[in-house]
Amino acid sequence: MNSNRPVYLKLRDQIAAAIIDGVYPEGAMLPSVRALAAEQGANPLTVAKAYQQFQNDGLVEVQRGVGMYVVHGAADRLRSAEREAFLREEWPEIRSRMARLGLSPAELAVAT
Repeated sequence: MNSNRPVYLKLRDQIAAAIIDGVYPEGAMLPSVRALAAEQGANPLTVAKAYQQFQNDGLVEVQRGVGMYVVHGAADRLRSAEREAFLREEWPEIRSRMARLGLSPAELAVAT
């Protein structure tokens, strides 16, 4: 990951991965802003900004005074978006590096 990315985007990526991995399944409540900020050693405003991105994207639903919940279909939508971003941003460099090193997909499959 790019170390120059803003902290709120790094947090957003961590939360997205947790949703995709089922740590926060559909219908689950996300940790409060304060709890996640304390856990991550981040400023609560930074966590709130990351959470706002999920709200803006319709991936979480806020129940006033209760908390923020992962909506139905969020993991699939995130997985699809992450896949597209990987293919667009990361895969071309990986493919290019594989070619420079003379690595084939079959060799990678055996190596894992």
